Amino acid sequence: MPRISDLEVAILGLLYEEPQYGYQIEKTIEAWGMRNWTPIGFSSIYYVLKKLEKKELVTSKLEKVEGKPSRKVFTITSSGKSTMEAELRDLLSWNKKLISSFDLGLAYLNYLKPREVINCLENYVESAQGRIKFLESSVKTQEKLNTPYYVVALFSRPLAVLKTEVAWVEQFIEKIKKEENL
Repeated sequence: MPRISDLEVAILGLLYEEPQYGYQIEKTIEAWGMRNWTPIGFSSIYYVLKKLEKKELVTSKLEKVEGKPSRKVFTITSSGKSTMEAELRDLLSWNKKLISSFDLGLAYLNYLKPREVINCLENYVESAQGRIKFLESSVKTQEKLNTPYYVVALFSRPLAVLKTEVAWVEQFIEKIKKEENL
């Protein structure tokens, strides 16, 4: 079974339920707010679809639409479904290391003055608070719409992680103040 990228999983997942054409996939990505939790650009949709087709995980056929240009409709294959299911098992089973550029900043923060570091970290907290408000609002909206629990989780999980991160940064700011006698 071929290994596939996270972007390929995202597109394959959209085709799992029903065949779709490229623009329809884009509309689903927009409607689901997928760009909040997966890095998929409009231009990469067709590139990923081509890769999936080459791996024989999807097939395509031209569909004629009266009064409009033909469109290419993509359908997941049985191999595509098996691959998708295997990837889901893997994604949900293992905690994978996330690389954050924030850690790069932490590694070299000693090159800045302590007060400047504190200012930067306070800006980070403020920035994160804005994202927290967005995620809290998204959770409430999705729950009001009776959205399936697994879709709500796409907002509630990062919300929980971000709240924990903000608490850590605030504690770290206090540690810097104590260590540097500020």
